[in-house]
Parts: sequence; C-alpha cells; structure tokens
Amino acid sequence: MSNNYASLKRDLQREPGAAERCAARLLAIRQRLEPIRRRKSDGSLLLATWNIRDFDSNKFGWGPRLPETFYYLAELISAFDLVAIQEVNEDLEPFRRLMRILGREWDYIATDVTEGASGNGERMAFVYNTEKVWFRKVAGEIVLPDGQLVVARKKVKPKDQPDIAPTIVETRQQFARSPFMVAFQSGWFRFSLCTVHIYYGDDSGDQLQRRIDEIRKLVGFFAKRQDAAKPDSDQLGAPENYILLGDFNVVSPEHETMKALKEKGFKVPAEIDGDKVRQKGAYFYDQIAVRVKDRRFKVAGGGMLSLFEDVFRDEDMVLYASHVPAQDPEKKAAFRATTPEARYAKWRTWQMSDHAPLWIEIETDFADDYLQAIAQPPTP
Repeated sequence: MSNNYASLKRDLQREPGAAERCAARLLAIRQRLEPIRRRKSDGSLLLATWNIRDFDSNKFGWGPRLPETFYYLAELISAFDLVAIQEVNEDLEPFRRLMRILGREWDYIATDVTEGASGNGERMAFVYNTEKVWFRKVAGEIVLPDGQLVVARKKVKPKDQPDIAPTIVETRQQFARSPFMVAFQSGWFRFSLCTVHIYYGDDSGDQLQRRIDEIRKLVGFFAKRQDAAKPDSDQLGAPENYILLGDFNVVSPEHETMKALKEKGFKVPAEIDGDKVRQKGAYFYDQIAVRVKDRRFKVAGGGMLSLFEDVFRDEDMVLYASHVPAQDPEKKAAFRATTPEARYAKWRTWQMSDHAPLWIEIETDFADDYLQAIAQPPTP
C-alpha cells in the first residue's frame, strides 16, 4: 500500500511550486526504490537501520525540516518492513507527523529520552509495517550488571587549584545512550532486535577506548544471554536469535571498533560487510550484526541507499537558498562551512540525514523445514 499523500497539497501550499516539486521528487524516489520494493514478499523481511539526524529539534540552528522533507523520509522508510531509527528527539510530534504519512498499517515503539550530556536528549525507535511484522510483547533498555560496566577514563582538574596537574579518573558506567531491545516476529522468524547509538567521543585516546568498550560490552552481554538460555518455545526448539543494528560509530572494517563488534560470535552478513554496499568515501558507522543459532536463517541480499540523487540535489541549491542559514551556526570555527555551496551541502543533511539507510533481506518462510520435520522425523 502506498503512503498517505492525501495532505500533501495542503501541507505544502504556503510555498509556491513546493507541492509540484515534492510530487515529482517522490516519483523519482519511487522509481529508484522499485528494485527494493520488488523484493517485498510474504517470505522475507526487509530490515533497515537509519540514523535520521537530530529529528527534529533544530537545536543546532540549521532550521526545522521542511514540510516536503517528511514525505521524502517516509518514502524511504516505506521501502522496508522494519526500520530501526536513531536520533529521534524528545518532542515526538515531528515523528508522529512522519508516521501519519506512512499510513495506518505502520506502527512504532520508542524509548524514553536518554538523560545526561552523552545521551544528547535522544530517543531510539522501531518503525514497522504491522502487515509483515508483529511485536512479541517484550521490550526493554539494556542495563549492564556489575562487573560488566563500560570503562571510561577522563582528566579531572582540582577546583580552585590551577597549579595542580589534572589526574586521570577511571569510572565504570552504563552506556551513554541505552541500547533498546524489542522482540519481533516476521513469518516464521522470531528474533530480538537491539538498536544502538554507540558513544563517539573522539577519534583517539581514552574516548575512543570508551567507544570500543561500549561495543565490546554490548556483544558480550548478548552472547552470554544467548549461550545461557534454554531453547525458546519454538516447536523445533530454535533458540532466540539476536540482531544488533544502528550507529556503532565503526571507523573502518579493519579498525578495533569493527573487531569489537565481531567478537563473541557476532557476524556482519557478507552481503553488507566491508565496503560492498558503500559509496567511495562513505563512513562505516552504521552496521547490522547477527548472532543467530537457527539453522534456517539466511540473508538473501542487502544494500545502502543514497540520499541525494533525487532530493536536495546539488543543482537544487537555488531552490532552497531562502531556507539555508546565511552563516554556519557551528560553534567550532574550524568546522564551519564558509561558502554557499558548503552551507547548502551541510544544511541538507539536517533535512534528510548525514547517514544513509543500511538494509538486509532475511528469509522468513520456514514452512518446508517444519513440514519436513513432521513428514520425516529423526530416527530415534
């Protein structure tokens, strides 16, 4: 079923030509996504992850998302069956607006806001098509037990004693942003899905080590849980399957961040591993890793979308000139965009994102296996 376009003309009526532009862009997106849409079937699940960038607080000063942008975001999400979304902000009204465009067969589950400076006031959410996916009534944020906490080291300078050198203080703490796990089922495939937005910090030193330790503690937590669990209530005795996905802030396929993700038996499906689906120069932050003991599990494909081929293109800069800030609001001078082209390129990432959706297709029809087990039971 198509998205709910009924309010498009009304939503975009304030800007002359915006509705016509939006409709044309949606047609282009739909054509580009047609190969993915053709994969949709009763026998598979299209699973994606997307860091949607500060949705939608405008706390960085780049302006709120335009009315047309909500339609573009919804069009991309609707190409899949289940999408883990990171960086949803405290005010859920923009998110609900997105859901209204997706239509009545779509639903969502969202976390509360993560408190603290590292939490950045963010939520995480799962958006899913209820005709393909159902919630198994289990959800929760991951809390590490004593002895498994994340190690963080920082410099602390004594107050009112400027002559004394700072000391290194080591602490044990929870994740900067609490990972969120939900139990789902699609077809015959039962799984627990955990979305994350791993601490970034810095590209070296103690803050990088904290990032690596978050990833390591996360995979260790789920590996221990899966290995210790008794078979679930699946008729074939299949154990719970775990899939981790989201913004892991992985540096590269060879980096310690990726090595930490692949510890404890977690695997990145070959279809999306390394640079197979990423454009030249793309980041490796977003990942999907699986630890599945069900012998019937199979990944049938995967990919990563490109955001700016059909919307907010380079040649569209003049169309949006009035919406782009005259000056880059970035606080750090070294990171400010100093030309109109650079400001536009930066601004559009606050419209769509600075991350692209990453996806895999999972086979979910195990009927033949089930019937075969009944027709030819194992010999005692």
